[in-house]
Amino acid sequence: MSFALYLIGFLIFLGGVAWGASVAGVPSLYIGIGLVILLGIGIFSAVSRTRSKDPS
Repeated sequence: MSFALYLIGFLIFLGGVAWGASVAGVPSLYIGIGLVILLGIGIFSAVSRTRSKDPS
């Protein structure tokens, strides 16, 4: 459940970044590339923060 909440929050963040970049006049291609990179970073960090620790 916390993974889904983390991703929802990150998607809201990405939407704000994309909106701000488009208002600032950044070309759509660069916005798309940046969002894909940030989405990958967000997924990696969500997995690492919500993964349960091994009981070894």
